[in-house]
Amino acid sequence: MQTELLEARASASLLLHPRVGVVVPKHRRKVVERNRIKRRLRELVRVRLLPQLEGIDLLIRAKAEAYDSTFDRLAGDVAVIGQWVSSMSSMSR
Repeated sequence: MQTELLEARASASLLLHPRVGVVVPKHRRKVVERNRIKRRLRELVRVRLLPQLEGIDLLIRAKAEAYDSTFDRLAGDVAVIGQWVSSMSSMSR
């Protein structure tokens, strides 16, 4: 699944708890900028996605456009991913 700023892939988890991976490629940016995006995404995932994940492994990859985005835009894209994951888990039931 792709949004304007992020790409996401999900698969069924063999574990009893969900796992989320965050990938932020360098895209010729400085380490400070890369770490800022990673921290923001990890916090959004912790607060908004983990409570609704059930038996799913999720990988989120930031696109180059994520570096120039605001926290609110990232939060909007994470919310879209959350809706997608919820629809996937409701279909598998």
